[in-house]
Amino acid sequence: MTEWLSTLQQHWFWLSLGFILGAVEMIAPGFFLMWLGLAAIIVGVLAWLIPGMSIAMQVAFFAILSVLTVYAGKKFLKDNPIESDDPKLNNRGARLTGEIVTVIEAITDGNGRVRVGDTDWSARGADAAAGAKVRVTGADGAVLLVEVI
Repeated sequence: MTEWLSTLQQHWFWLSLGFILGAVEMIAPGFFLMWLGLAAIIVGVLAWLIPGMSIAMQVAFFAILSVLTVYAGKKFLKDNPIESDDPKLNNRGARLTGEIVTVIEAITDGNGRVRVGDTDWSARGADAAAGAKVRVTGADGAVLLVEVI
């Protein structure tokens, strides 16, 4: 198996693997494959700079560099979190906080239903008759927390 690899310039294998892993990371992002791709690219550069390096040594470097780059990447992302311009982007209930909505099923014993746009939501809050206007104060999962205005 190593015969075909020894006839090739081995650094091209590692460089290609690194760029393929980087491309896969762009298609299915998860901040994991790019670190393995970086390790492969480093091994490719080392194999180019040190032409007599054995395949076993290259694989060992790749294994060690993979662990180091994944750890360094994890530490970097922990120290430099990615902050969104809109932290409530994927939390629809939280995005509705402050909206005025209409009660469509009376809120009795703290539970009822409200209409937000063209969607009905379960609601929890002070008792209110159907047709009353209430303000959304938050969300508990898929249940809106409301107060009578």
